Amino acid sequence: MIAMTHLALAVGQADAGAEPTGGITGWATDLMERLGAIGAGAAIALENIFPPLPSEVILPLAGFTAARGDMSLVAALIWTTVGSVVGALALYLIGALIGRDRIRRLVARMPLVKLEDLDRTEAWFARHGGKAVFFGRFIPLFRSFISVPAGVERMSMPAFLIYTAAGSAIWNTVFVLAGYQLGDNWHLVEEYVGAYSKVVVGLGGLAVVVFLIVRIVKGRGKDGGQPPGAHRRARGSQREHVG
Repeated sequence: MIAMTHLALAVGQADAGAEPTGGITGWATDLMERLGAIGAGAAIALENIFPPLPSEVILPLAGFTAARGDMSLVAALIWTTVGSVVGALALYLIGALIGRDRIRRLVARMPLVKLEDLDRTEAWFARHGGKAVFFGRFIPLFRSFISVPAGVERMSMPAFLIYTAAGSAIWNTVFVLAGYQLGDNWHLVEEYVGAYSKVVVGLGGLAVVVFLIVRIVKGRGKDGGQPPGAHRRARGSQREHVG
């Protein structure tokens, strides 16, 4: 049956103009072939730790594999959610090991970023941390990175696990079921969600650029409040006064 899955993947992706069972698709397929639903969970755990691994490929592929009868659909849903929680927990622990003091020392050395920015971020997370962790599971890249500040701020572990599991269960179920229903056309999920991911990443990059531009302009405004040469004339007049 697994051999038939490989063949179907090759044919379906060839029709869509994609590489047959190569790269991430081939790796995920081999992992599921060897470990079944546990392999799907392992792939999603790694996807959480290494965001370049796209869940929009792994999850529909798990659904398609379940549709072929190579794993139980329920097992695929359970293990992919377990994998999401395990991956998020690993990043949470990394954030906890880094700690708040190290983050503040790092921010203090960064140009164009102020400790006040970090203070506002911490205050926001203290008010909305649960929502951020839950809804963050639906946003590419952010779904992984949100676990780090949760660890830095030492968010309650039970709360973190509950919000992560709930958000992950919804996200995973949607994409696993999509792959299950689409069958040989499961790769269509990647095409549509890939466009969504690009938009999100583009908006995030634009927000960073806007932040940097505003910070630079404000910094120059503070330094350039006086006409050119005013600082030198002021120092000269001070020396004359002292003389």
